[in-house]
Amino acid sequence: MKIFRGTPVSPGIAEGSIYLYQAFSCDVFESYVAEGREQQAFEEYQSAVRAADAELVAIINSFAETDADKAKIFSAHREILDDEEIADEIRMAILDESKSADFAVDSVYTAFATLLAKAGDALIAARAADIRDVRNRVVRILHGETEKNLSRLGAPAIVVAHDLLPSDTATLDKKNVLAIITEVGGTTSHSAILARSYGIPAVLGVPDATNALPDGSFAAVDAMTGEVFLEPDESSLELLHEKKEAFAADKQDAARYLAAEGRLADGTRIEIGLNIGSTDDTGALRNCDFVGLFRTEFLYMQTETLPNEEEQFDAYRRVLVDAAGKPVTLRTLDIGGDKTLPGLPMPHEENPFLGNRALRLCLTHKELFYTQLRAALRASVYGNLWLMFPMVGTLDDIRAAKAAVREAQLQLEERGIPFDPKVRVGIMIEIPSIAMIADRAAQECDFASVGTNDLCQYLHAADRMNPQTEVYYQSLSPAMFRTLKMIFEAFTAAGKPVSVCGELAGNPLAAPALAGLGLRKFSMNASAVAPVKRALSHATLEQCRKLAELVCAQDTEADVKALLSKPFMK
Repeated sequence: MKIFRGTPVSPGIAEGSIYLYQAFSCDVFESYVAEGREQQAFEEYQSAVRAADAELVAIINSFAETDADKAKIFSAHREILDDEEIADEIRMAILDESKSADFAVDSVYTAFATLLAKAGDALIAARAADIRDVRNRVVRILHGETEKNLSRLGAPAIVVAHDLLPSDTATLDKKNVLAIITEVGGTTSHSAILARSYGIPAVLGVPDATNALPDGSFAAVDAMTGEVFLEPDESSLELLHEKKEAFAADKQDAARYLAAEGRLADGTRIEIGLNIGSTDDTGALRNCDFVGLFRTEFLYMQTETLPNEEEQFDAYRRVLVDAAGKPVTLRTLDIGGDKTLPGLPMPHEENPFLGNRALRLCLTHKELFYTQLRAALRASVYGNLWLMFPMVGTLDDIRAAKAAVREAQLQLEERGIPFDPKVRVGIMIEIPSIAMIADRAAQECDFASVGTNDLCQYLHAADRMNPQTEVYYQSLSPAMFRTLKMIFEAFTAAGKPVSVCGELAGNPLAAPALAGLGLRKFSMNASAVAPVKRALSHATLEQCRKLAELVCAQDTEADVKALLSKPFMK
């Protein structure tokens, strides 16, 4: 038995086989076949095409009854694979120019993708990404590598990877993921947020995990302590089983509060919101008052192409209809930092978290922005839509975003398409510069939601993706609570709603102190709803206020944690 250690980011205990996930790298070099071997190379290509088609058919069939939209994506890939013009070009490249099968496939598909990428029409240009995806599939088969696909694990497994990007997990086979282990990442990295949102145990920042944990080996994960056991012995498994039972019992106790209204012990009403990342996540809304964060990136991540206006409109409409009149806060595209777009090439940035991301990116790619805004505004007639802009740093940002909304409204009016003209427009407060002038920001928008993940990162100058700076990423520091107090007071004084949608809102330990600072709207992942409601129900408003005052007076995060862990809060 070997024990490895990392950072526990999503609690739970799991055991099972390792599924080592390493995305295929399409590296092809210029090469030619010997004279007289052209036909053999062409037959290798034909065999690879048949195998690729069989893979696509299997994927389409697996999604046929559960996700028609994803099935359509792979049906389009079959059409590309069967394209006569592309096939003829590859045939000539092999038979007439003596190119090797993989070099011919790579050069022809790349040429077609480059041609489409230069098209003036955005939809045609987006098709280039689909062509590259098909190229990668055929080249992978020619190289004799099996497909590593997180959308179809086939059996329950512990996923081990260097990292899991949003594009890797857009089609994650959630029911078969027992646990997640990565070599990089921290408590607020994408992998951590994903794991918590689905209640999947996760340990991140395990050094050399992809080499130390062989594919197919048996392992156990203790995501309470951050320990990973490779080939655990019987005594270790017994202890983990006991721990798993205790964890399940605690979850069962918290579940008693799931359907109850959010209230403090003295009856003070606290609204509980839900963070969602796709149209499939609205089921838990029955136990919540609103959708506090509707992440729209999933639409851009689940395919190699950019979603058009109709695709976005349909997704937003479905969520608003499912919400049945409850407010839905749609966050506009939040790309950059740890998230990139497969369908939108982005230049390298030395520090992407401080770069052209989120609202900044949208304001420099206006048509991309207008497409999303038009789709959202069109969907607004089906429910209670609130529009929210991420990565706002100045009042100029707010004004520019509002101007873009007005322009999108004018575009719809010209087309005679209805929308709700009273859609609320708000901001995410993540950058200290806007937090410091929260009183002025409150005059420019209808509401605010605090994104504590990035706010903490920028406030403490600590990269939340870097295990080396994990010690400086202090979401429970006195500085964080003082900053939040200032924001809550500013928006409350202006009579504007303010919520927290970052990971801090889903932390039961912090919930009473946040309520004491004046927060009345929390938004979190579904798995945190019951524990947070339970934590709030154990404290009166007076206790919460006293606790908040003490928290803001502490010197260190360790002092705050000790204070929040006192018995009356449990």
